[in-house]
Amino acid sequence: MPRTSPLPEPINGRSFTVEQARLLGVRRSRIRARDLRSPSRAIRVPAGVEQTMADRVRPYTQLGTDVVASHTTAALLHGIPLPGWARRTAQLHLTPADNGPQPRRRGVAGHQASLDQEDRTLVGGVPATALARTWLDLAPWLALDDLVAAADHLVCEHRHGDRTDREARLPLPELRDYVASARGVRGLAKARTALELVRVGVDSVPETKMRLILARAGLPEFVPDFPVMAESGGDTVWADLGCSKYRVCGEYEGGHHATPKQQAFDRRRDALTAERGWLQVKIFNADMRLGEQWVAGHFIQALSSRGWPG
Repeated sequence: MPRTSPLPEPINGRSFTVEQARLLGVRRSRIRARDLRSPSRAIRVPAGVEQTMADRVRPYTQLGTDVVASHTTAALLHGIPLPGWARRTAQLHLTPADNGPQPRRRGVAGHQASLDQEDRTLVGGVPATALARTWLDLAPWLALDDLVAAADHLVCEHRHGDRTDREARLPLPELRDYVASARGVRGLAKARTALELVRVGVDSVPETKMRLILARAGLPEFVPDFPVMAESGGDTVWADLGCSKYRVCGEYEGGHHATPKQQAFDRRRDALTAERGWLQVKIFNADMRLGEQWVAGHFIQALSSRGWPG
């Protein structure tokens, strides 16, 4: 079998359009070679090469029509956390930037919407809906808890005293203003319901879901990123969730807590929390898999021991 010639550097090892190849002087026979596959007309992808989401969607935005990545595709470009089914889908979501007709291509879910300039941005050079618009477009697709978790991720910030450990990607007031001004968008009522449940200071999807489980169980409110302080001073312990009235705090122990460095940090955190008179509840992934009643039960037991009459 004859060896195929290497492609020009700008398109070698990445997805490209047939027109890009033609302008680079690539012959038609080379574009049809077996080391390239065609997921959609006028687009070629190197076979056996793992593509990032940006690599996958970029050629679709370079076909001469003004389209942007949207919905779950834009969310993946932005790094917004999504449930497993949305991360694994092969379908790309595209929306015309000028309210034109829906894109109709193999492997593409086309949408139609009126996008203002503030609704559009570039992510790694790829046109996409901006953060607020992307989150709003997720509303019809995601379960309520997943929609809240996505917003928690965007608005999360940590301001610990004079130190800022994390800046919000999208401040909560800006997201609220954007959704309040939106009109005629699918899922708008659901988005507004989700916003009522969003809180600042949540670091992960499991932390969001743990907090929502406690709220649904009718427990006292647990505040994210809660400061557990000593009366005599000393380092502040920042709990994942804290209920000041009953001095009960909660920690979600994800996979990163298994590292020796994190375990040493956690031991000191746990000791300081106990010294300050707080009762700590630790929840693991295995607990989450056992269901909401199991998770809430651990907190109910802790709260009851502190005098909660619920």
